[in-house]
Amino acid sequence: MTKQGGPKEKAPGLVRSDPLLKPFLKDILRREDKIRAMHDRLVLKGKSLEEIASGHEFFGLHFRDGEWIFREWAPNADAVYLTGPFTEWREKESCRLQRIDGNGAWEIRLPRRALHHEDVYRLKIKWAWGEGDRIPAYARRVVQDWQTGIFNAQVWRPEKPYAWKHGDFIPEKPLLIYETHVGMAQEEPKVGCFNEFREKILPRIKKAGYNTLQVMALPEHPYYGSFGYQVSSFFAPSSRFGTPEELKELIDAAHGMGIAVVMDIIHSHAVSNEVEGLSCFDGTPYQYFHDGERGTHPAWGSRCFDYSKPQVLHFLLSNCRYWQDEFRVDGFRFDGVTSMLYQDHGLGKAFTCYDDYYTENTDEDALVYLALANRLIHSLNPNAITVAEDVSGMPGLAMDESQGGYGFDYRFAMGVPDYWIKLLKDQRDEDWHMGRLWHELTNKRTDEKTISYAESHDQALVGDQTLIFRMLEDDMFWYMSLDRESLRVDRGMALHKMIRLITLATAGDGYLNFMGNEFGHPEWIDFPREGNDWSYHYARRQWSLMDAPNLRYGLLGRFDRDMIDMAKQSALPSGQAPIILRKDEDRKILAFLSHGLVFAFNFHPTESYADCVIPAPAGAYSIILDTDRQAYGGHGRQDRDIRHFTQPGPKKGENYLSLYLPSRTALVLGADK
Repeated sequence: MTKQGGPKEKAPGLVRSDPLLKPFLKDILRREDKIRAMHDRLVLKGKSLEEIASGHEFFGLHFRDGEWIFREWAPNADAVYLTGPFTEWREKESCRLQRIDGNGAWEIRLPRRALHHEDVYRLKIKWAWGEGDRIPAYARRVVQDWQTGIFNAQVWRPEKPYAWKHGDFIPEKPLLIYETHVGMAQEEPKVGCFNEFREKILPRIKKAGYNTLQVMALPEHPYYGSFGYQVSSFFAPSSRFGTPEELKELIDAAHGMGIAVVMDIIHSHAVSNEVEGLSCFDGTPYQYFHDGERGTHPAWGSRCFDYSKPQVLHFLLSNCRYWQDEFRVDGFRFDGVTSMLYQDHGLGKAFTCYDDYYTENTDEDALVYLALANRLIHSLNPNAITVAEDVSGMPGLAMDESQGGYGFDYRFAMGVPDYWIKLLKDQRDEDWHMGRLWHELTNKRTDEKTISYAESHDQALVGDQTLIFRMLEDDMFWYMSLDRESLRVDRGMALHKMIRLITLATAGDGYLNFMGNEFGHPEWIDFPREGNDWSYHYARRQWSLMDAPNLRYGLLGRFDRDMIDMAKQSALPSGQAPIILRKDEDRKILAFLSHGLVFAFNFHPTESYADCVIPAPAGAYSIILDTDRQAYGGHGRQDRDIRHFTQPGPKKGENYLSLYLPSRTALVLGADK
């Protein structure tokens, strides 16, 4: 939780830990003042931020004290009607809302018999120059008629609310994240559902050892192929995956397995649809969003929130609280943070110096919102997890507000997957530069927690390639059988394991894997669209490949499971910077110490070394993990039963291990206790 009160520091911890930020002290302090000012502007009459972030309990449809109460915020509206089959989809005076204040709030109260569970409804809003049908902004359930394609809000009041079984859940550390999408998690070419995921996929994730589930595409989005990043109804779990109760059961089951659930929350923009979304909701383009060109994202065609408006922050903060209160999610991955932070959305920008973070291009109102969102989320649940998806490297994002930061728990090391792609695309293995690789893997802000990954869903989308497909190419379709040999497959499998292991071992504070990539899923992701004849062929995961005993996929999956188990047993990622032990450009060797374990990598494509000297703390060591095991699809060139004893070096206090390091392999050794 953010510490509040007390005298204001002249130089926040952010500046003290990074002296290069001293020239920007005034900017940092000004931003602190803006956060404080907006907090005070929101929190009036002695209320708390938690109370302010309860708009979902005031607006929207509720059944209370024997009657239905519906409220909406539409300041520019001249008239608002509730319509549905109960009004024959016409405006009726009996279903006309009344303005209840001068801020644009409207209300209607209806008797119990007026609405029933699963009734559909929407609004008809009229303004001076026109009118339009709208889905209520705070709708908690939105469904689509699959024959007409039309979306409507739906009354959702089941007789038996879901009874939670696992309360007071606390996420495990370090975070080992399994990034997933419910709809494409099944093997059949269709849209998967919450129940299928709970029954079939959760046990796989548990068996794989991951302790955190990062779920994409939960809020309602009209276009399935948007991957859930073009949200229309921020308070409605997508009905294409099932009911709210089924989502709760999924989350509850995950908690019962010791798995935290973090959801992607998209507050960087909103879909431009006007009937289904928030765009021009009350007839004006600027109710929730910026007016003019700034209100439309030039690359995504979506609408950009105006974070300077208290009403918008009220909506977004309430959205954070809603998912915590109603569905007990353990936290959020904030998507598109870079797009939020800069008025040009960071498009085409390299961010090469600190000046880039402290210019008029920075949207300080967005920073204020993010700081308040983190303050709220952690006040509601001190164990909550927040992660910033930011490629720009804005200092302080994952630092406590009391230190001059913006309150995220973690940030993604987004340069790491980009560098792996660059290596595989542009350089031969024998030309890989160990020093540059080490720099890219360890180049993290020491005062902020980071989560690393070799690839996420971004690297699996159609038009791009997963790492293993870049390495195996067409051989992936013909030579993954155990009875067929291919030098390309041999190389790809070896590097697939090494890339993941070194990424995990150098990760700052957490590690992420996208669903299926742990076993080298062979195909990209392509959601149904006109360009592929609306096919679901690539919007699925082929789990049967990993289960097939005659294929190599299961060997990669076994390695990943053992790697994750090793990480959990040794508390990796550790939050501690790894210590380099040896870096040899000619031999392509990297060795380092992390959390008491010795990691030794030989990236050379052909050369094996019989007596590879690795400095190490004195003692006896045993092999914990060997990427070359036959059980992992390797060649079994290592004797895992040999104990390795350090020998004294030429200098006093120096000790070293002499190891056999076959080509394209890695070893993890632990000191015997």
